[in-house]
Amino acid sequence: MKRIVLVSGTSNPSLSTDISSFLDVPLVDPQVKTFANGELHCEIEKNVRGADVFVIQSTSPPVNDNLMELLVVLDALKRASAASVTAVIPHYGYSRQDRKICPRTPISAKLVADLLAVAGANRVITMDLHSGQIQGFFDIPFDNIYSSPVILKYIKTNLLSEETICVAPDSGGVERVRHYAKKLSRGLAMIDKRRTGHNVAQAMNVVGEVQGKDIIIIDDMIDTAGTLLEGVKAIKENGANQIYACATHPIFSGRAVEMISKTDALDGVIVTDTIPLAKEAQKCPKIVVLSTAEILAKAIHRTFNHDSVSSLFV
Repeated sequence: MKRIVLVSGTSNPSLSTDISSFLDVPLVDPQVKTFANGELHCEIEKNVRGADVFVIQSTSPPVNDNLMELLVVLDALKRASAASVTAVIPHYGYSRQDRKICPRTPISAKLVADLLAVAGANRVITMDLHSGQIQGFFDIPFDNIYSSPVILKYIKTNLLSEETICVAPDSGGVERVRHYAKKLSRGLAMIDKRRTGHNVAQAMNVVGEVQGKDIIIIDDMIDTAGTLLEGVKAIKENGANQIYACATHPIFSGRAVEMISKTDALDGVIVTDTIPLAKEAQKCPKIVVLSTAEILAKAIHRTFNHDSVSSLFV
């Protein structure tokens, strides 16, 4: 008889709890402990022999700690004779290092893919990959699911107007924004961006008509918020009205939340719970958090029953 087991990592316990509630399946604590020298140890508290196990763990900040914890838990489950082990990674760390952009640099997204497979993952489920080609780094089944149904519902209910257009923060995000624009039956524009260093971007000009429009900037993640705020500045200088930003992964490194709070041109930021917010971000009135628990729970349920996952988004 098939048996499903949910194992919760420590990176995002509230999301794991919500997924557990939707599936009506109790969470198993992997009993992760840290030795005095920083090494991790885990002991799965429940028998998983012959079970289909789903490990819920974002490789979000602190990325290396959470990644190592995930690898240790996967190895423990593999050695405990689980029938299958699926790594459910709402935010896939190192996803921006998906190619060599200069000599003698790693392709760390591929390295993480190899580590997950060697550790014992039989399948990976993640949400809104930074680059679609990362799926090709895996030799095991891989499902990239989307937060767009959740974000689109919020936009239609709270932000949509006759003057709304969708804006891509750079050329790489045009395909994503085109999907949103099509679903909302609205036009789109793009910010022409030049990157001058790691986590440093300067918006040069806006491609498309934004004057007198209500803007929704759509991206996969907000890290330092530098790219976002440069884009907001450029759009505002071109005569836009209200400006909102939507992103799946709220990394919010450094002074990101502080800068978002102080920027009058940005009216609000809509994100999801793939990464838990720090206390500073939770207190920011501009930031709205949407739950992805239901859509992740549906993806897990369909994977367990060998049903289509892509039909969730068609």
